[in-house]
Amino acid sequence: MVKKALITGITGQTGSYLAEFLLENGYEVHGIIRQASSLNIERIYHLYNDPNIYEEKLFLHYADLSESSSLYKILEKVEPNEIYNLAAQSHVQVSFNNAEYTGDINGIGAVRLLESIKNAQIKTKFYQASTSEMYGKAIEIPQNELTPFYPRSPYAIAKLYAHWITINYRESYNMFNCTGILFNHESPRRGESFVTKKITKAIARILAGKQRIIKLGNLDAKRDWGYAKDYIEAMWLMLQQDKPDDYVIATGKSCSIKEFLSEAFSLVNMNWEKYVEIDPQCFRPSEVDHLVGDASKAKEKLGWTPTTSFKELVKIMLEYDLKAESILKSEESLCTDFTDSINS
Repeated sequence: MVKKALITGITGQTGSYLAEFLLENGYEVHGIIRQASSLNIERIYHLYNDPNIYEEKLFLHYADLSESSSLYKILEKVEPNEIYNLAAQSHVQVSFNNAEYTGDINGIGAVRLLESIKNAQIKTKFYQASTSEMYGKAIEIPQNELTPFYPRSPYAIAKLYAHWITINYRESYNMFNCTGILFNHESPRRGESFVTKKITKAIARILAGKQRIIKLGNLDAKRDWGYAKDYIEAMWLMLQQDKPDDYVIATGKSCSIKEFLSEAFSLVNMNWEKYVEIDPQCFRPSEVDHLVGDASKAKEKLGWTPTTSFKELVKIMLEYDLKAESILKSEESLCTDFTDSINS
């Protein structure tokens, strides 16, 4: 029988890549989207617009993590073999201004989904998207599954609640629940308010004459940056195991925002310091200085390792934005000849 997967947050960066991956592996994919005046499906539009996929293999359902009955009805109807809870208010800075909403969706939303699974009495495997931000003011470098958590934002605190409640339901009700503590995972589909996308998009707009500077905050913050497409397989592999568990997913290398700037601007032979302005409003009320993950457990038990390097990731993101601004043609790639010509 064809496996069925249900994805909350299917229209987000990670959800869209996961939908593609599961469809390629023969799944019937069901996605939860919120009811709104406009259909926000930009990242999965290529799937939605393909009648061979959308009408036969991909199904979208209106529901919300803030409302239990809608979740229960979908679970009862679909009876998915696997559930991936990726939906969230996903921006750390925004969580300081919308702490109550963030807590409701990111934290209590996971409880609503777990309760719906339990009450519907369906046999399924559940994945909870946890985050490296839960380590916050990390007490050790690198961080692994046993590192104590020290969250530093409403976003991280809500995610930590969801993380522990997922484990609690696993132990209390014998549910197949896994958590993936994913470190920063980026791609061309990253939201424009996230710093990596903010940088690559700004470079393209500067070259197109549409923007002059980038306003940023703490340039010394270090993160473990991986490619979102690499991380999808790790999430899936967790639910293919005989027993549920918790895993750190990371590259094991960290770079500062300043290093990201340097790498991205160097690809177009520009000096980042001429275009970056420090804006106090871009600083968080409480900062997270250094996150880097130890994914040894995932390598040993899942056989997973990342395949895309930091430099490759930056290039992939920048090329996408340069093409979006028509700085590069669709068939072109960043190269020495290109950087020479753009500055001649």
